[in-house]
Amino acid sequence: MKYNLSEISDLIRDRRTVTPEYYSDRLVHREQVERILNNAIWAPNHGSTQPWTFKVFLKDGRHQLSDFLCELYQKKTAREDFLETKFNKLKNRPKMAGAVIAVSLKRDPKSTILELEEIEAVACAIQNMYLTCTAWGLGSFWSTPKLIYTPEMNEFLGLGEDDKCLALFYIGYPKEGYEWPKGHRKPIEYFTEWVEE
Repeated sequence: MKYNLSEISDLIRDRRTVTPEYYSDRLVHREQVERILNNAIWAPNHGSTQPWTFKVFLKDGRHQLSDFLCELYQKKTAREDFLETKFNKLKNRPKMAGAVIAVSLKRDPKSTILELEEIEAVACAIQNMYLTCTAWGLGSFWSTPKLIYTPEMNEFLGLGEDDKCLALFYIGYPKEGYEWPKGHRKPIEYFTEWVEE
């Protein structure tokens, strides 16, 4: 066997969403984020289009993201729909995280690859990020508030009109004593049909 399949299986099964509320103040270093992104870009992508782009918010940059999300939520939300809890999450989560990565789809306008396939490639890149964080003992959270799909978000991130932000990916070390969540899945028999003849 080329790699330790047992360890790889354990890593995949141990991957969990850990939200910023459970992160400690321990610093996430730029070099760690670089390693996470270097693993992200090895995701499969049809035609080797590499349709992803990343904008990393570290240190004080996290406050810029927090301010932007709060302002955008206030601008886009009718008074009767405004939720203080949602506003507070948008405000506080970037500051609780060691790093936040905006992960976006940036297509080559000449590409003949279907947009859906490009979105799938970016999703695979995010899974690589999740697995790398898990291996490092970092908590991570793929967040998709509706605000990320707006023209204002594209402008904030420096994206083109046809590009799409697909995630705010939060990273941080879990607080001391945090118990890593357990997970479960239905057996493959629930989802699998075998055709052998």
